[in-house]
Amino acid sequence: MNINKLSHSEKILLVEQLWDSIRAEAETSQLTEAQKSELDKRLADYELNPDEGDSWANVKARILNQ
Repeated sequence: MNINKLSHSEKILLVEQLWDSIRAEAETSQLTEAQKSELDKRLADYELNPDEGDSWANVKARILNQ
């Protein structure tokens, strides 16, 4: 399929179909046991030490300043 040959409305329909497909896959995906275990571990670590780490604003600023 050559996307450049599609009309503007056909391109929009294609994007909508792609988005619907991605959303459907995301809704049915499941975490693995290892992923669940890691999330539980991280949550427990956070609950024990809620003041450790850094805020999203600070992390984002460091990333953008690199």
